[in-house]
Amino acid sequence: MGLRIGPEAGGPLPLLVLAQSGDHSARDQLIGQFMPFILKAASRSAGRYLQPGADEEISVALLAFNEAIDSYNGAKGSFLAFAQTVIKRRLIDYFRRQAPAQREIPLSELETEDQPGHLLHAQVDLMAHIRWRDKQSNEARIQEISEFRELLNSFAIRFEDLPKISPRHQDARERALQISRLIASTPRYREHLWDKKALPLKDLCREPGISRKVVERHRKYIIAVAVILLSDLPYLQTYVRERLSDE
Repeated sequence: MGLRIGPEAGGPLPLLVLAQSGDHSARDQLIGQFMPFILKAASRSAGRYLQPGADEEISVALLAFNEAIDSYNGAKGSFLAFAQTVIKRRLIDYFRRQAPAQREIPLSELETEDQPGHLLHAQVDLMAHIRWRDKQSNEARIQEISEFRELLNSFAIRFEDLPKISPRHQDARERALQISRLIASTPRYREHLWDKKALPLKDLCREPGISRKVVERHRKYIIAVAVILLSDLPYLQTYVRERLSDE
């Protein structure tokens, strides 16, 4: 599948191709070229101006940009738009990991006043920031569902139909989940799914323990789960992987 950069065509395309092929110099050059973009995207997600060398969020954003280089393909639209989404999501994950420790505010501190009748401003600011992070997390989930809906549309599957196409019996659901995981972990099956927008039915039915009846009956469900596993949909992936680990 060819690379497609979108509005920034003629900019990062040559460097991106080289970086994805293993050219470390091109990767470093690409990251350096877009450092202002990375800082801006990170600051927007953090809700404040971030300073290099002082804020851990920038390190998270750099790792996210590096991840975007590795995982980008033309089906994901503009590279910079994709990178911005990855940066935002990784920072939300970072904030979510930090939140439990920051929520552990001693009651005595909340009862301390810096002026008569006023809580410490630092603690009030902290609680406000935690609420903001929670709001960002909810917005990310909504955005993720919207992206998943669009991906399903490309396979002629309606998001609203998912409850109806989910296998009712646990054993059937487990078999369908295993088939989805097989597709996601097998390069030729992945390519067939994305290129043909269909399951590699004949090849799947040659796999041990997979029957044509199961694949055809649960085709849409198998596709939907495979799409989640193959896309940058961290919240939905967490849900699916939890289901897979319960088997």
